[in-house]
Amino acid sequence: MATIKDIAQKANVSIATVSRVLNSDPSLSVGADTKQQIMDAARQLGYTKHLDKKNKHLRIAIVHWYTEKEELNDMYYYSIRLGVEKKLDRAGYAYIRLFQNTEKKPDVDGIIAIGKFSVRQKKQLEKWSTAICFVDDIHAGKSADSVVVDFHQATADILNRFLDHGHSKIGMLAGEEKFFGSTEVLDDPRFTSYCSILQEKGCFNKAYSFKGTFTVESGYQMMEKAVHTLGDDLPGAFFCANDSIAIGAMRALNDLDVKIPERVSIVGFNDSSVAKYVSPSLSTVKVYTELMGETAVSLLEERILNGRTVAKKVVLATELIERES
Repeated sequence: MATIKDIAQKANVSIATVSRVLNSDPSLSVGADTKQQIMDAARQLGYTKHLDKKNKHLRIAIVHWYTEKEELNDMYYYSIRLGVEKKLDRAGYAYIRLFQNTEKKPDVDGIIAIGKFSVRQKKQLEKWSTAICFVDDIHAGKSADSVVVDFHQATADILNRFLDHGHSKIGMLAGEEKFFGSTEVLDDPRFTSYCSILQEKGCFNKAYSFKGTFTVESGYQMMEKAVHTLGDDLPGAFFCANDSIAIGAMRALNDLDVKIPERVSIVGFNDSSVAKYVSPSLSTVKVYTELMGETAVSLLEERILNGRTVAKKVVLATELIERES
């Protein structure tokens, strides 16, 4: 069985340095390369005592960009959080839930930040811990771990499927979001990809896209506006940025006696629990949200316990689910 002495010899450092690194001594001043060298040596020699010790005391903060009330109305982020909490429970780790307006510094080993955070908010989180994993933030930065969805490929899958079915006019109902306490509107990678892909294919028309919020009500309003303003030029297919928008859009089409999918085909995003129960059942993109949460825990666990200093970005694939719409 490997000992601290064996690790010290392999890493070419003192036994005292190895002991302090493996026990995360905050007063120790050694470079990141030396820490990584020691961790690598411990892993190669099969030394795990430091992991067992840390596992019993790991404490994680789950930080939400939504308020608690907002999260209840958005199954996407709720499902990500469930994935995080289930894996933390299985590992026996303690965790606390915080919202982005929290100011008091929590006593934690690491942070899983769910949603989108401004530069100012990211700096605040970095004051709380250097071990951070962002989930669903494409602008996480170079120093933190992140788990994101391949929005571009998902959008390309939808548009290509529409084109394969003979649709030359393709519209989009997009959603807009803002940072907490800010008026800055965030770019939606789905809308950006929609524009660029159709421009490349020579069939982009700005008049076919509409922006609102990620809600059923907004989806209804955007589709109602599309029908009234475009008339006979209404596209035969619409990509909706999430399932809530898609369901609202379908209600509007039904109320306006526009047949789905005979006149207009609809594809949503997220594959929410109600997608297959609406009429007609909603075609949508399945996002593996619980896996996003589980992956975030794995990345954070690896960084804390193994001393990894290089940031990792995990991009998860999606799946297009074709139903009746």
